[in-house]
Amino acid sequence: MKLVFLIVPLFVFICLQKGLAQEYTQEQFKLDSWAGQELLKHASVGVFMQDAQTGRVLASSEPQQSLVPASTLKLLTTGAALELLGADFRFETKLAYTGEIRNDSLLGDLVVIGGGDPALGSEYFKDHYLKKHFLDIWVDSLKQRNIHFIGGNIIVDASVYEQQLIPNTWVWEDIGNYFGAGACGLSVYDNLYEIHLSSPDTVGLQTHIVSTIPEIPEITFDNQVLSSDINRDRAYVFGSPLDNERVLRGTIPKGKSDFVIKASVPNPPLLLGWQLKHKIEDEGIGIEGSIDVNFQQGKICETTLLAKTISPALIDIISVTNHESVNLFAEHLLKHMAYLECGQGSTEVGVKVVADFWKSKGIETTGLFMVDGSGLSRFNAITAKQMVGVLDYMKNESEDGSEFINSLPTVPNGTLYYFHAEYFPDNGLYAKSGSMTRVRCFAGQLKTKSGREILFSVFLNNFSCSQSKAIRAIEDLLVNMSAL
Repeated sequence: MKLVFLIVPLFVFICLQKGLAQEYTQEQFKLDSWAGQELLKHASVGVFMQDAQTGRVLASSEPQQSLVPASTLKLLTTGAALELLGADFRFETKLAYTGEIRNDSLLGDLVVIGGGDPALGSEYFKDHYLKKHFLDIWVDSLKQRNIHFIGGNIIVDASVYEQQLIPNTWVWEDIGNYFGAGACGLSVYDNLYEIHLSSPDTVGLQTHIVSTIPEIPEITFDNQVLSSDINRDRAYVFGSPLDNERVLRGTIPKGKSDFVIKASVPNPPLLLGWQLKHKIEDEGIGIEGSIDVNFQQGKICETTLLAKTISPALIDIISVTNHESVNLFAEHLLKHMAYLECGQGSTEVGVKVVADFWKSKGIETTGLFMVDGSGLSRFNAITAKQMVGVLDYMKNESEDGSEFINSLPTVPNGTLYYFHAEYFPDNGLYAKSGSMTRVRCFAGQLKTKSGREILFSVFLNNFSCSQSKAIRAIEDLLVNMSAL
């Protein structure tokens, strides 16, 4: 009897600590036990779980802290874009001209007008853009008008977005590399290029640049990459957007004749204009002028349309963004919402548009700090409860809710390749992941053995264990929850 009298007050105390309105559930008990493990002793933990159908809170960490979400922040951007632009929205890139066509000559400029398409020429949409290359289609439009000479320049107009390609708070180590490619009013080929290197058989010696694919106009390299016994890519590319100087540092494995590292294109509009000029000249069409990249709105005179390249549907772009965690696509969507709001796409306006959208849907935004659209910045912060609020709205209120949930990876696909498929059979887990140094986060939908669906968010910041141990810890929590 004495033991019973001790347990009951303890249970009441725990319930009061969690709040009278929240039942102390089995899920809460499992969460509290999990969060108390030695592995997470120095970590900041943010967890929120609720029943997807009833909205009942099943478990939450208290207090709800604003934590770095990494790439799970993309859910706010893609969800808002899907609602504000619509699933069938498509971007347009136009080829046009100024002046007039007289006989076989264009007496004016050839103008490529960017429409903010994040996927133009993308590897993720080869059949759409590259089965017949969009540049070939553009050149065909010149041939159809019997143009054999262009008297002006090739103007590549990227003025639909601001000239600053990357957010202010991205770090120097990221922005020269492929995952740090900035969103431009005229992006192309995922704003990504390959640097092919060869390395000697001896450790610690200088590597050599073999080629770049595609060829990047006007670029220069200071290659400081050395050969190494470490059998993986540890090379980084440093350089700012619109600057053609690049420094390569780090190591690649020794004894490689063709080792590929990926980097962000310094000036995407210039690359596109340069390729278009060469394609036109290869077809025997003369060009008198040069390539002019424009970021200033209102500078281009009245134009006449020659050809138009239309993107895949927005829902397809969002599916790739969430499934493959493409930073560039998310930043494009952010800027495009800003463009529709104020007439020019900027990161600053875009984050306000997204935050205001979610506030209008009843999500408390106090404690939400958003500085980009992709989550690459460490200055982003959000609570686990706010993240689940976004998921709840998209699943239960959005007309495209099922498509949005289905855009998240399932085990072991996309960025969930490190989870064990046998633990989450029959697509039992849909989740967006996020990671950076000392940050590991997941948010999505979990199905339990009883058939219940749980919307969840799990954030770990500043853990002292390895990334692999943090992943296993989160997987253990989700497996335990799925068993209920």
